[in-house]
Amino acid sequence: MKKVAFYTLGCKLNYSESSSIARMFEQKGHSRVEFNENPDIFIINTCSVTENADKKCRKIVREAQKINPDGYVAIIGCYAQLKPKEISEIPGVDAVLGAAEKFRLVELIDTFEKKPVGQPAQIIASHIDQAIEYHTSYSLNDRTRTFLKVQDGCDYPCAYCTIPLARGKSRSDTIENIVRAAYEIAARDVKEIVLTGVNIGDFGLQNGERKETFLDLIKALADVEGIVRFRISSIEPNLLTDEIITFVAQSKRFAPHFHIPLQSGSNKVLGLMKRRYKRELYTERVARIKTLMPDCCIGVDVIVGHPGETQELFEESYRFLNDLGISYMHVFTYSERENTTALEIRPIVPKSVRADRSKMLHILSEKKKRFFYEQQIGKTATVLFEDEVQEGQMLGFTENYIRVAVKYDPMLINETKEIRYDHLNGSGFMEVTELEEVLSTP
Repeated sequence: MKKVAFYTLGCKLNYSESSSIARMFEQKGHSRVEFNENPDIFIINTCSVTENADKKCRKIVREAQKINPDGYVAIIGCYAQLKPKEISEIPGVDAVLGAAEKFRLVELIDTFEKKPVGQPAQIIASHIDQAIEYHTSYSLNDRTRTFLKVQDGCDYPCAYCTIPLARGKSRSDTIENIVRAAYEIAARDVKEIVLTGVNIGDFGLQNGERKETFLDLIKALADVEGIVRFRISSIEPNLLTDEIITFVAQSKRFAPHFHIPLQSGSNKVLGLMKRRYKRELYTERVARIKTLMPDCCIGVDVIVGHPGETQELFEESYRFLNDLGISYMHVFTYSERENTTALEIRPIVPKSVRADRSKMLHILSEKKKRFFYEQQIGKTATVLFEDEVQEGQMLGFTENYIRVAVKYDPMLINETKEIRYDHLNGSGFMEVTELEEVLSTP
């Protein structure tokens, strides 16, 4: 039996899958350890959304070799599916497994013995069309919240994105299986479940046919006993229906928090990106949410520097975002990806200009976040505290995704507390009151 360590790059979906694969190793008698605890096996779960993610993979392989030069290194994830040969040539890598093979890692690799220097890494990666099975996944023991995968793959051919090439076609678990997994999670005393996937609004596709809907799913999950709240991760604006918004607004368990990718506030750029909506629909979605849930937190994904984004179109996008009633933004700087149609679009935005635009939107995001915090002053909320400590303080989130930091108290871990937002201090933190204690929130 061996010691196994995982390092996960990228999205919440990757974290849920790493955790599930780790449990497969534990079921075979292996023990999971931290990356720096001299493991026998290193599993690196990769992302390939940005160029930096590829570089990070190489860096983690080097670190693994420093920790244990004799350690077996296996690479899985999106980067492994897209560029298996490239990864196999990284010094120290012993095996590369594609999207259709990663959940069979324990059975496909017999001995996990380090390959002699100069011997090529083993590549076990099928064409992405072979990635048709669905594997239920959820994270455990990483934090108080659990990421539960409900959907995988994507049928949207966005111009800049390689995810369909890395994860395959859209496919889902059944509601019955997901509800069963939710009860398993509840039995571990987890209080919050975050629903995750590549395109979760497209939930319900099984063997290429739509059997169920995302609305059906959240209605079923709302009846799961033992879970205090559910949180919906990223959902496409064209799939975020009035019925879903209304249900969340009326639900006592689904958090008033949506993360809705926009990518650009310019209709022309949205067209170049091959997105399936125009900004007018996005405006309608935000307005509908705010009408039913005035304190709802709304996060936005935005890409800057996409080919064809002229200065005029960027400024149009900036003004649109500035006027929206949103709470924060995740800003991504466009990077060229092989086998994407964006490579054919002109003009190309210089990298220095992309960086400048990114800085502008990051500043705007901070302003939006501060304004959202200020709007909450005097209102009450519920904090779920996590087992995460920074500078002697433990962290937690309210239902509308305001992060709270309090003096460390082990009795608070995985507990919910009613608080009142009081005021922002000079550091931009929110002072809040919980019973007789004064807490602070970043």
